[in-house]
Amino acid sequence: MGYELKKTVVLVGMMGAGKTAVGRALAAKLGVAFLDSDAEIEKAANMTIAEIFARDGEPFFRAKESQVIERLLESERCILSTGGGAYLAEGNRAMIAEKGVAVWLNADVDLLWTRVRHKDTRPLLRTSNPRKTLEEIFAARVPFYQLAELPVATQAGFSIEQTAERVIEALKTRPDVLVENDA
Repeated sequence: MGYELKKTVVLVGMMGAGKTAVGRALAAKLGVAFLDSDAEIEKAANMTIAEIFARDGEPFFRAKESQVIERLLESERCILSTGGGAYLAEGNRAMIAEKGVAVWLNADVDLLWTRVRHKDTRPLLRTSNPRKTLEEIFAARVPFYQLAELPVATQAGFSIEQTAERVIEALKTRPDVLVENDA
C-alpha cells in the first residue's frame, strides 16, 4: 500500500512540538521530500535563526520567513516544517490554505518544556524565566494554531513514528490531500 500526496503538508505548532522530527518521519513514510523553512532561511542567509534575530530583528526575520514559505509552497509537493511563529501571520495562513494543508502538532506546555529547556537555539526563550516565557508564547499562539485544518495531538509517550502515523490518519480524512493507492 502506498500513498499519493496531492498537496504540501505544512506542519505548524510550538517550538518543541516535533515539527522537524515528525516531518522527516512523515516524509519518509509518504515517499516525498522533507523541507524545513527555518533550515532554508539559515541556508539562504548563511547564519542561524538566532543570529538573524540578533542582527536584523524579528520583523525582518518574519518577512524572510514568509518569502521562503511561499517559495517552498511553489516547489514539489512535500512535507514542510515551519518555525513556531510562522502560522501567526495571516498572509502565511492564507498561502498555506491555498496551496497546502496545515497540520497543527498540538503539544502541551509541559511536553514542550521538557523538549526545549536544555537548548539555547531558541531566541525567544533567552529570558530570565524561560518556562514562564514559553507559557506566555503558548497562550498567545494557540488561538492561531487552532485555525489549522488538521489538529493532531502529540503526547509524551508517543514515539516520532507513532506521531507520524497519527498525522497520516488525519491526512487520510482529506482525499484532496492524501490518497492510498495500490503501488
